[in-house]
Amino acid sequence: MANEFNANDIFEIAIKIEQNGALFYRNAVKQVEDEKHKAFLLELAKMEDDHEVTFANMQKELSDDDTFSTNFDPDDENGLYLKALADTRVFFEKEKPDNSFKGILSAAIQAEKDSIAFYLGMKELVSAKIGQSKIDDIIKEEMGHIRLLAGKLTEYY
Repeated sequence: MANEFNANDIFEIAIKIEQNGALFYRNAVKQVEDEKHKAFLLELAKMEDDHEVTFANMQKELSDDDTFSTNFDPDDENGLYLKALADTRVFFEKEKPDNSFKGILSAAIQAEKDSIAFYLGMKELVSAKIGQSKIDDIIKEEMGHIRLLAGKLTEYY
């Protein structure tokens, strides 16, 4: 039997991805010397922090149907699986970017694309009756990150 995830599960992973993103940007600050680049990366880290709060608030607004699971999962294997995916596939387990600002932005854009691909895939695992439409809200937030990063990349290069 295939695992079915609910919207609550996806928000848990979204929160973890945002935490990983904030850490990525804060670590990237240490790799650049230009103060404007450092400030931008810290701004991105703050945006990830804000998105974490946004997703946590969205998670709190879920109905009982959105958090209901039809799977018997006493050991929380679904949650552990999703956490492992967040920790290894989005913002981590990537080819390390070079220390240039351009390399960092390029790696960040790829990570944001990967997160969107992840959410699109997970959306297929969440039934419409248990919060599938909520995943679209997450995807829209991540698309905004890509637009911002791509704009900054174009501005500098």
